[in-house]
Amino acid sequence: MKHKRNAFLFIFFSLIASALAGFTIYENAEDGFISYTVDPEKQDIQLYWKDDCGTILKSIKNLKTFVESKHATLVFAMNGGMYKQDNSPLGLYIENKKTLAHLNTKTGNGNFYLKPNGIFYLTSNKIAAVCKTEDFTDASNITFATQSGPMLVIDGLIHSSFIEGSTNLNFRNGVGILPNGKILFAMSTKEMNFYDFAAYFQKQGCKNALYLDGFVSRTYLPEKHWVQTDGNFGVMIGVIEKNK
Repeated sequence: MKHKRNAFLFIFFSLIASALAGFTIYENAEDGFISYTVDPEKQDIQLYWKDDCGTILKSIKNLKTFVESKHATLVFAMNGGMYKQDNSPLGLYIENKKTLAHLNTKTGNGNFYLKPNGIFYLTSNKIAAVCKTEDFTDASNITFATQSGPMLVIDGLIHSSFIEGSTNLNFRNGVGILPNGKILFAMSTKEMNFYDFAAYFQKQGCKNALYLDGFVSRTYLPEKHWVQTDGNFGVMIGVIEKNK
């Protein structure tokens, strides 16, 4: 009986360990959010989808391995927009000035199609922006872009479809542009509604902010002792530092 009990405990704790794979104990979560501010003029921020062999990276763990193979360190990472069942981008995706998925202006069901949706992009002169899909101009100087939806904050106002006190709760992540031009990435560390999530970006001063995804949301930010390396994504956002 003792052997059976020990075997049961071993299996139980093994399952718990498996469930926690890719996670660490979290610290420094501020008021229900984990956030990271990026200076696009000084930091190397890129969008990732596939490795050099054309294999979809999917997880932050694989992204970390890929970055390290380039003699660099992954400083920050987050899933970067909604995707199809085959992990391909649901909307526009530009990587290193190449359009790998085209702008999606269709109507449909789900968060992506809760208009207006929008685009987060970076230019060759190191300017970051978030705009409504309808306002996007396919300029030749855009180095990276990802489309998702809905917009969270539009011209300083919370998306009109969001309801204060809504019981539609989920983990969520998004991106906004601060008044100084820096990029604010944030993920909720607890389930919350769209209104409260958008209000966070509004309170930080973001004139425009974009929802990236929910439920599947993951963030890798070791400087704040927040490390999630699992996932099954399409596009991911990464900040890297070249090894000296």
